[in-house]
Amino acid sequence: MPPRAELITETAGAQTLRRGLGILKLLARYQPGGLGVSDIARKLELNKATAVRLTRTLMDEQFVAQDAVTRRYQLGPESFAIGLAAEPNYALQRIAAPALRALALETGDWLFFTVRHELEAICLSRESGDIPYPAASLQVGDRHPLGLGAGGLAILAAMPDEEAERILKINIPEIGRRYPQMTEEALRKLIAETREQGYAVIPGTLAPGFWGIGVPVLRDGQPVAAIVLNASAVRLSAARQAVIAARLQKVSRDLMLAPSKES
Repeated sequence: MPPRAELITETAGAQTLRRGLGILKLLARYQPGGLGVSDIARKLELNKATAVRLTRTLMDEQFVAQDAVTRRYQLGPESFAIGLAAEPNYALQRIAAPALRALALETGDWLFFTVRHELEAICLSRESGDIPYPAASLQVGDRHPLGLGAGGLAILAAMPDEEAERILKINIPEIGRRYPQMTEEALRKLIAETREQGYAVIPGTLAPGFWGIGVPVLRDGQPVAAIVLNASAVRLSAARQAVIAARLQKVSRDLMLAPSKES
């Protein structure tokens, strides 16, 4: 094959792969309700024929499934199998789910489970409370630099000084670019406060008017995940912050004692 033709083929193949992965990432954010093919095409800026072709291919390989009633597309069994195999700590989310669901129903607020992946924190799940949730806030599948948001801050603050400093130096430019108010000075102050009180409090950085409280989940002394509660500022007085933090810490301690692998 001539070099030019090979380059074109590789570029087209990479573009198709990237679009297919884009569909999986998008559907991860809209679990469990899923999306129609027109929504997929619109959100990813694809023509409908391309969205249909890619989605059907993903269905053939069981990475995507279609609800027989709503006709909406959702993540399929292969997507879940790969996700669970990719990171053993993801199993903690399944173990934590009942406790987080119960706490969300009790408080009326929103509970999130976030895991560390290298320099980032990735939101794996959200349990619904009974208060309106802002679209601009944390969504399942979102990933943020460690240090940004209550979960990422809780994880970063729980690290040894040397490791936290290394990650902080790398992530500060990206955090500042996305949220200019999060200067290095402000971030270091939040880290110090988090270490002093044992939990992170973020006053509406990602969604104005909504605060986050986060606690780390440790495995072998290392922070591998975080549990986060989000609520409107009016619902989080200083006294309630302490109560909520204590409840989250209890769930975290229970997870620390859970078996490393499910039987």
